Amino acid sequence: MTPLLDAFDFAALGEMLEGLGADGWLLYDFHGVNPVATRVLGIQGMGTRRFFVLLPRTGRPVAVAHRIELASFDGFPGEVRPYAAWRELHATLGPLVAGKTLAMEVSPRDAVPYLDRVPHGVVQLLEGFGARVVPSASLVTRFAARWSPAELAGHRRAAEALAGIAQEALRWAGSELARGSEVRETAVQRRVMDAFARAGLATDHPPIVGFQANAANPHYEPREGADRRLESGEVVLLDLWAGPARGTVFADQTWMGFAGPAPDGEVRRVWETVRSARDAAVARLRDGWGRRVVTGAELDDAARNVIAKAGYGEFFPHRTGHSIDRDLHGSGPHLDNFETADDRALLGGIGFSVEPGIYLAGRFGMRSEINVFLDEAGPEVTPHQPQTELLLI
Repeated sequence: MTPLLDAFDFAALGEMLEGLGADGWLLYDFHGVNPVATRVLGIQGMGTRRFFVLLPRTGRPVAVAHRIELASFDGFPGEVRPYAAWRELHATLGPLVAGKTLAMEVSPRDAVPYLDRVPHGVVQLLEGFGARVVPSASLVTRFAARWSPAELAGHRRAAEALAGIAQEALRWAGSELARGSEVRETAVQRRVMDAFARAGLATDHPPIVGFQANAANPHYEPREGADRRLESGEVVLLDLWAGPARGTVFADQTWMGFAGPAPDGEVRRVWETVRSARDAAVARLRDGWGRRVVTGAELDDAARNVIAKAGYGEFFPHRTGHSIDRDLHGSGPHLDNFETADDRALLGGIGFSVEPGIYLAGRFGMRSEINVFLDEAGPEVTPHQPQTELLLI
């Protein structure tokens, strides 16, 4: 088992805490409400009781953990202070936090829900002990959302595999339709899942497969017996995600097809707008990377402006992209200035999706999704050959 806080960069934490004006990073969890805490600490196993872990600007870490779950803190590189009764918890926690400014997973006015992990009552408890709580946003990006070299390698392999699987599944649907066979959304879904198994990829959910009007629902889920049959002249949306194993960094892509030799003008116009919006976000990132601070909100604006100028702004009802870490929708910066105002800086070592879309209810929808990893040398797009043209199947 990997030791807790294995290879953790305490020196970098100290510098960042100083910049925040904080005395420490207080990690809290109860029943998995704060995945940032378990991710940073490396805790595994049963977690049914509250714990607090103080990572101070200077000095040794301190954990406050329940007596029946002390095994989770075996190998902890600091002091473990056990408790059982709630009065004992308060008596232990109070002196630890009194008078300190503590960074925690809170987001003022719930501006970014992925950062708002600590319940209000916990904050009240700490403030009652004389602590001051400030947001840990930059710490989450630096210490919870970064990919390891092994995770990046696994993501790259998965990304190239997904690109091949997606194109094969779309072409198969087109060839089956051309020879007069019935092609249903769940059949394409099963084909992708079978391809995942052959490629040794893991996922947490079957892919989204939407034909024509169903593609206009961004989170459509086909159901056996209630799914749509593919007809000539229809749009096909395939959104698929997978990685080397559960709990690793997945790749997440959306590919678009058209069942026929020539889509009409609006279908082509919507596709070109979505693709241009995707590429505008990446271009803005490349232009600013290494020269200034770039935020996810800025990239969302860049993509959204393209769609708005084309006259489809009201039909793009979600953010441009989401953080990817050990969770597919991770805790790092999102490309979002629409659903939330995510003004966190994009830092080297993190990754995210870029997936603008246009959804014309009752008619059809389009989305194009790639992933980006922020290497210190510059942004890396995966897969290495993103979709550029609507796939005619």
